Amino acid sequence: MTPRTPTTAAAEGAAKAGGPVLRVRGVTKSFGGAAALTDVDLDLYPGEVHALMGMNGAGKSTLVQILSGVHQADSGTVEVDGRTRHGLTVRGARRLGIASVPQRRELAMGLTVAENVMLGDLPTRHGTVRWRTLKSEATRALSGLGIDIDVERTAGSLTVAEQTMVEVAREVRRGGRILVLDEPTACLSAEAAHRIRRLVRTLRDEGVAVVYISHYIDEVMAVADRLTVLRDGAVVRSAPAAEFDPASLVRAMVGRDVVSRRSERPAPKDEIGLAVHALGDGRAVRGLDVQVRKGEIVAVLGPAGDAQSRLFDLLSGRRRPDTGELLVDGVPVPFGRVGAALAGGLRCVTGDRRALGLVPGMSLDENLMLARDRLTRRRLHRRGELARRARPLRRSYGVVSLAGNPPVSALSGGNQQKVLLAKWLGTEPVACFLEDPTNGVDIAAMADIHNLVDDLASRGVAVLLASSSAEEVMRLADRVIVVSAGRPVAEHDVTAITRDELVATALGGQPQ
Repeated sequence: MTPRTPTTAAAEGAAKAGGPVLRVRGVTKSFGGAAALTDVDLDLYPGEVHALMGMNGAGKSTLVQILSGVHQADSGTVEVDGRTRHGLTVRGARRLGIASVPQRRELAMGLTVAENVMLGDLPTRHGTVRWRTLKSEATRALSGLGIDIDVERTAGSLTVAEQTMVEVAREVRRGGRILVLDEPTACLSAEAAHRIRRLVRTLRDEGVAVVYISHYIDEVMAVADRLTVLRDGAVVRSAPAAEFDPASLVRAMVGRDVVSRRSERPAPKDEIGLAVHALGDGRAVRGLDVQVRKGEIVAVLGPAGDAQSRLFDLLSGRRRPDTGELLVDGVPVPFGRVGAALAGGLRCVTGDRRALGLVPGMSLDENLMLARDRLTRRRLHRRGELARRARPLRRSYGVVSLAGNPPVSALSGGNQQKVLLAKWLGTEPVACFLEDPTNGVDIAAMADIHNLVDDLASRGVAVLLASSSAEEVMRLADRVIVVSAGRPVAEHDVTAITRDELVATALGGQPQ
């Protein structure tokens, strides 16, 4: 995609003539003697989308936390509306109109959309909620941003994209005029991501200043007016989006060229490593048939919320389908039993490492050993033995830690994802299911993980992949099965179709 330009040159000039709504100068922050930010400058104007780019650990989160009042800078200044704001707190930042929508949704899932939008400001009379007023004001807040969602639905019934939209509407209604969006399209289909980008453009046109954080290079080039790139806690380049191309942006982020090309793997074997027949759960999956040969990578691609989003639960044994048969290496595996799937040689890696994949309170090495210890029924480790057994997995999967054996939650997103993959795939699987294996990782970690998946297939493992990225499917898969309304509707040899053709036929032609 080519970089977008602001709506009009006149609008951009008018915004800059009034000066930045937010100005950061010389901000420095350290944690335990380790520098997280060094002398960072940033200008943010009303009515612009300013992408904050960088690798995991580059300092993006620390800068956002300083702007949001979570952390205080060690030195430097933060100005809002031309005034220096000392000792900015979370409450103080909100009063100034600085709001953040994090990657993990922060809605009350049991409440309605209207209640979530109005949370903290419910209209009452004599201590009683005025429900008609609540619904009408929530509807007005959503429609003002071009959002069409029934305000009587519960937040838990919404798609991830809709939940993001509700959070944005809530923050704007509360007076948010400097809005930080952290990975708003992670794990979304092309159509859902397109809806989020359309909302971002609406925010910009309404004069909101948007700080946009994303690992998707094409998306950033499509939506941002300006880019600021952080590397090792320092600004390496800040310029209009039109002055970047994807290659120069990656070089600025990483400090070198990063190339992730389709690899030359050995031809798949004739034996079927993983087979799913007539799989159905009566909801998202209907009559899914997939056969994956040993050494083959087959992708399942479709709209968010379609079949691929349910496959982890069904194949891992967390949920029992209504119909279907599962075979690993030709041997039937009963559904609904996690232990049976593991014993049969199937490893399923979740796309939600925080909630389902890792144990945050445990160390890096303890997380690496969890699956292997479960299979071998080991209970306790001496510290030296744990480090010795985990060391080969760290090396093989490229897990990097600044400290010796920190809590896994202290690692960057890319390293956490490598720990999750090593935890399950380091146990010699016959077949595996990978759900969005590069979710929330930077461009370098993504290339590393793609190489790990290539190596897995090269060793004869049957790999079933569910990815929300057409680029990832084109990079990794041998075949792609397109699903719609839970049913397989097409199958393509990836080498015989272009990325644009795949998007057009599989995802309704919406841009990634």
